[in-house]
This record gives sequence, C-alpha cells and structure tokens, in this order.
Amino acid sequence: MQRALSAIFSREPFSASRNFLITAIFWLVFGTSIGLIASMQFTAPDALAGVAQLSFGRLRPVHINAVLIGWLSMGYAACMFYIIPVLVGRKGIWSELLGNITMVAWNVMMVVGIFGLLNGDTEAREYAELAGTVQMGSTSIQILDWIVLVALLLLAVNAWMTVMTGAEKKWYVSIWYFLGALFWFPIIYIIGNRAFVQLEGLNDAITGWFYGHNILGMWFTVGGVGIMYYLLPKFTGNPLYSHTLSMIGFWTIGMFYAPTGTHHILQSPVPEWLKSVAVISSVFLLVPVLTVLTNFFMTMKGKWHTATEHIPLRFAIAGGIAYLLTCIQGPFQATRSINWYLHFSNWVVGHAHLALLATFSFFVFAATYYMIPKMTGRKMYSKRLAVWHFWLTLYGWIIMMLSLTIAGLVQAAGWHHGIPVDQWVIELEPYWIIRSISGVMIVLGQILFMFNVYKTVFSPEQCEELPHSPTGVVYV
Repeated sequence: MQRALSAIFSREPFSASRNFLITAIFWLVFGTSIGLIASMQFTAPDALAGVAQLSFGRLRPVHINAVLIGWLSMGYAACMFYIIPVLVGRKGIWSELLGNITMVAWNVMMVVGIFGLLNGDTEAREYAELAGTVQMGSTSIQILDWIVLVALLLLAVNAWMTVMTGAEKKWYVSIWYFLGALFWFPIIYIIGNRAFVQLEGLNDAITGWFYGHNILGMWFTVGGVGIMYYLLPKFTGNPLYSHTLSMIGFWTIGMFYAPTGTHHILQSPVPEWLKSVAVISSVFLLVPVLTVLTNFFMTMKGKWHTATEHIPLRFAIAGGIAYLLTCIQGPFQATRSINWYLHFSNWVVGHAHLALLATFSFFVFAATYYMIPKMTGRKMYSKRLAVWHFWLTLYGWIIMMLSLTIAGLVQAAGWHHGIPVDQWVIELEPYWIIRSISGVMIVLGQILFMFNVYKTVFSPEQCEELPHSPTGVVYV
C-alpha cells in the first residue's frame, strides 16, 4: 500500500504522465467492454431484463464517458505531460505532485460518475452526462461538473507553468495545439454543462450541441493533432514538413470549428442563419484538415516502408488515414440534403467511432508505445502482443464501421420510402450481430494492450533494456 501511494503521489519526473496513462488504459478496457455489452442488447434485448443498471439507456452513457472522459481525456493529459516538458527542455512538468493529485481526483470523479450513471443520475446531455447531483435545499448541484472543471484548470496551469519555466522559449507547434486545447476546452465545458449555464428550449439545444461538437473539435482534434505533430518527426527522423501549414491549421480550426454544432439539429426550428453558418463552417473545415494531412503525409515522405517494423508508426499512419476519412465524411454529412437523409441512423454512430476510435484512440496508442519505453527505460514486454493489438483493433473497427454504415443506409432508405419501422428494422439484425462481433475483437485487443503495458511497467525483469533509437523503431 505504501509503495502504491508513493507511486501515485510521486514527484519523480514523468510520474504524472505515467499514472495518467496507466489509469486511462483501465478506463479504455472498461469502457469498450461496456460498449460491447450494450451492443448485444440490440439482438438480445431481454438478456439483462429486470436489472435497471444494465439497461441500454444507462450502459450507453457509461460507455461514452468511460471512453471519452476516462480513456481519451486522461490519455491526452498523459501525452501532454510527457511531450511538453521534453519540448521545452525540462525534466518533467512544473509540478509532478500537482499532476498526480489531479490524476487521483479525475479517477475519483470517474468512479463516482459511473456509479451515478448506472443508477440514473445524469445530466442527460450528449458527452456531458456526468452529474453527481447533490440536493442543497431546493437547489440541485452537479458536483462532478465542478470537479472536471477544476481538473481541467489544474491541467492548464501545470502545462502553462511548464512552458513558462522551460529553457526553450521558441514554441514547437505541438505546444501551440496543447495550450490551445487547454484554453478552449474549459470554456466549452462551462458553456455546455447545466451546472454553469442553464437555458431553456431551443437555446438549450443550441448550447448543448455547441458543446457536443466542440469537445470533439477543440479538445480531441486539437489535442490529437498536437500529439501527431510530435510523434511523426520522432518516428521518421524527418523534420516537420511545414511549420507555416501547421499554424494555418491551428488558427483555422479555431475559426471554423466553433460554429459547426448546429448541424446536428438542422431539422429543428432553430434560426435559419445559424443553420447556414453551421453548414458553411463544416464545409470550410476542409481547410485545416487539408493543411494537417498534407503536413502529416509529407513528413512521412521516404519513410512509409518503416511501418513494416515500427508498430507505433503503424498506429499513427492508420490514425492519420482514419482522420482523412472522418474529415471527408463529416462535412459531407453536414450538408442539408445529406443530413436530412442520414440523421438519426446508424451511419452517424459509425462516424463517431471513426473519429474517436480509429483516429484519436490510434493517436494515443502510438504515443503509448513510444512513451512507456522512454519512461521505464525498457522495451515493451511483447512485440507480438502489440501487433495483435493493432490488427484486432484495426479489423474490429473496419468491420464495425462497415456494418454500421450499411445499417444506417438501410434505416435511411426505410424512412425515406415511408416503410413502417417494424418492417425494416428486422433487416438490421445481421448488421447488429456483426457489430457485436467486431466489438469482441476490439475489446480483446484492448485487453492485450493493457496486459502488455502492465508487464512493461511492473515486471522490469521480463523486459529488455531500451537500446538507443532515434526513431523508437526498436521500442516494441
């Protein structure tokens, strides 16, 4: 127990990054497992009947928050707490103790929030379900929203102080993206959660989707791109193709992403000018996307072949290709006619997994296989497990994406032709079964990933010493 407490509240350099990452991987396995259980209820709806905590309506927000707030957000914090000090010439962040305390608070918030969601305590807003409702007289207070906000501000303070006290005063582009994400996300979180901003009717829907889409754009996208801008030059040994393009991408994300949220509610009676702004901004997102992807792929010039042996680079390349697909599909389905046809179908669920699993999670996987060996001083426990993790997750995502996309087109065709739901919904069952099979593959991949990281961190005698490698190709 004493050893665990010493590790958790350590002042050792990069300990906060390590602890954030280890606990994030736990939430990844937990969250994907819950998603698998929830998916099975489409074809076996009575399997868990009678247990309110295991109903689909409660398992889905548990899955969403475990993956987005537990896995991805904590994984991003881990990446930032490793990458920022390296880029500014520090051995560790400004306060490792503060970073570790933030990590503990984040995990406590997650545990309390998950139990709350399972028991029906929810804010009932997409990506903002965590509540922790406490009744004080006639007033309800969502304690967990306040904890998340404080944690985000502590992350920002630690990151900013690390940059300000570092030896390197010229910021590499990743620092721009990380500090931008840590500046924008607390503001977006305040606007999007009823603990801070309470509106009625359509105004509530507008602010809800301002938050719902911008947590993806101003947090997951900006943070993920910052991670890739650090990793690709490291993996390839090539310099970043264009610093100018990276800055254009940064500022145009900030310019065009913010107004896009209303494209989620184009069929509602919100002001037409706001719908038009959302659609036009969604299409203009192609500008930052093309700058980012041009930078990614040109930085890879002459080094694509190294992915045959470089496992982290495989994840990075797959994530970059998924980002390309995400950002083609997103503006395409935000236009009015396409949105009208596909909205509320499984197509949109597939699109969400394309962004959050195949893109941003793959970015963090790549970073993990690079950072863990650097922090522990030894190679990953098993290259074979890393390879299995890659292929199970990649094929699992491809199968899931195809099944959900086809199911969405079947749904859309049924609605478009006025066929009663009870007649065409039966046609979706094979695709839901395939989706659950893909979920088994994804969960198995994450279990192998967690075991590999666990053995690397906690069984040093079973791992090889880390040899010198400028690109990290021999880390796994």
